[in-house]
Amino acid sequence: MSFVKPKKSLGQHFLIDQNIARKIVDSLGSETADVLEIGPGMGVLTQYLLNRPEINLHVIEIDRDSVAYLQENFTQLKNIWSEDFLKSDLAAKFEGNFSIIGNFPYNISSQIFFKVLGMRNRIPEVVGMIQKEVAERIASKHGNKSYGILSVILQAYYDIEYLFTVSENVFLPPPKVKSAVIRLTRNNTTALPCSEVFC
Repeated sequence: MSFVKPKKSLGQHFLIDQNIARKIVDSLGSETADVLEIGPGMGVLTQYLLNRPEINLHVIEIDRDSVAYLQENFTQLKNIWSEDFLKSDLAAKFEGNFSIIGNFPYNISSQIFFKVLGMRNRIPEVVGMIQKEVAERIASKHGNKSYGILSVILQAYYDIEYLFTVSENVFLPPPKVKSAVIRLTRNNTTALPCSEVFC
């Protein structure tokens, strides 16, 4: 299999710019040895993650065509899980902490972050490329009109950095909006002084 056709139903927009891919991977620190890449597709980030010897890489991919491509082209990649990230029992897959990286599908990016919040004591770092407007909302400060519940809770438990904007022209197919890369780093907060539903 030489090419995977992006599937609209899965919200797939494959990154094709190698410089951006390298920049995203370089944004990931070394908080943990175990790293989970969400939705690797044809491995544009995967190839650079595999070049970092300190990382024990795992990937999770719902698209079976992409899984077949990864198995064929990245034989050194031993941990490929062919399943839905949102339904995956991550606590059973990792013995200790693990970091997350990925070009997140726009249609489930908020759900990904809510799942991260549910495992915040196991996930010290997240680097994700998402829709620019969502990235701005997550990183926005109190009082900003885009500040919402996801911003509040994520910022309570993570230090959030808006790293850089990504043009729509570096994807196949190009999305209709710009993207952005953000980094979440777990802070020292253990609990909020109110219910997370009402904070």
